[in-house]
Amino acid sequence: MNEPLITNDAIILGIFLVLLTLIFQTSQSKHPFWQRAYTYVPSLLLCYIFPAAMNSFGVISGEQSSLYKVATTYLLPAALILLTSTADLRAIVRLGPKALITFMSGTVGIIIGAPIAFFLVMWLIPGFREQAIANEYWKGLVTISGSWIGGSSSQLALKEIYGCSEALFAIILVVDAVVSTTWTACLIYGAAYKDKIDGWLKADTTSIEEVKQRILAYKEEPDRPANLLDLSTILALGFGGGALAHGFAYWISTTLQPYKTTLATYGLDPFTSNFLWVVILSTSLGIGLSFTRLRKLEKLGTTDLATLFVYFLIMTIGMRLDLSNIGGNLGLFLVAVIWMFIHIVIMLITARIIRAPYFFVAVGSQANIGGVSTAPAVASIFHPALAPVGVLLAVLSHVLGVYGGLITGWLMQLVTY
Repeated sequence: MNEPLITNDAIILGIFLVLLTLIFQTSQSKHPFWQRAYTYVPSLLLCYIFPAAMNSFGVISGEQSSLYKVATTYLLPAALILLTSTADLRAIVRLGPKALITFMSGTVGIIIGAPIAFFLVMWLIPGFREQAIANEYWKGLVTISGSWIGGSSSQLALKEIYGCSEALFAIILVVDAVVSTTWTACLIYGAAYKDKIDGWLKADTTSIEEVKQRILAYKEEPDRPANLLDLSTILALGFGGGALAHGFAYWISTTLQPYKTTLATYGLDPFTSNFLWVVILSTSLGIGLSFTRLRKLEKLGTTDLATLFVYFLIMTIGMRLDLSNIGGNLGLFLVAVIWMFIHIVIMLITARIIRAPYFFVAVGSQANIGGVSTAPAVASIFHPALAPVGVLLAVLSHVLGVYGGLITGWLMQLVTY
């Protein structure tokens, strides 16, 4: 592997923050050129494109950099706490069952989409079936179902359960990263056309508009500049809460480790993951704080700071994507693309039947595919106060990951043999 041009994370951090500032500045510009440009290319999409291009052209290395680990370890818990602690969760509860139904249709789409896509590619590409059987591609594809439904913890669990080889798993990771990240970009792009999509879905957006109006009414109250005490309180809330989440998550995960085999029997071994508990505890703490006076910190820019953390996290995710690897295994890539297509078609059909808005489709899909790292970011495009919907659905996806992967594995074996 060639040495990247920039290896110092301090320099990369500075570049990313400068890029974020330029993106924010131009996206808020009143100039007709920028207004038109951001109509077609959402700002969050650029947070993927720029780092991915830098990584692909050897300017930086997503594998060598520690920024992703820093962002997920420190910034993500803080962002989850700050976003959920300032949200009107009572209004979000009134969104109704459409969010859950749409989310579950996406999960079902992943489970049944895998064998259908695998069968189609084996039928369409000469010689792929023999290659797939010889290399046991199904074992690698099953781990993608774990990743897309339950996250990395479920993916690794399924890798061990089915004995996916390291060589195949390395290819699968590339396929997973490229397809899932590209799909996230598509969801973000689609947010710019949410009104047209909602029109096609004949969606009832009343519940979402009600939440937005409540937030807008709250924001109409006069703001005041945050002083030193306010800023320290916000940071203490985010990072202090994150410290508590990390501490208790470590204790819970280590306590459950001896029971991992037993939990695995019931498909609950993801609950031995320290990261999963950090997410659950951070979200729970934020939800609890949203019912206290600390929710008023929203008036001091709490949500803006949390959104900045999320945008930076998105940039660190983008820097891990190598665009040059797209052609590494076209057969497996084609399986994943068709698989993703089936997933979204099922979600769109479900949404049209129940008249669910595009918001539920985008966030429900991203909660499955991307998880807690990106689902809140996608939700926040529609409105920062809706970010907890993405968090809660993503946490639910962790619970379903191994179960969904096991069902997918069984179906994949039927198709292969």
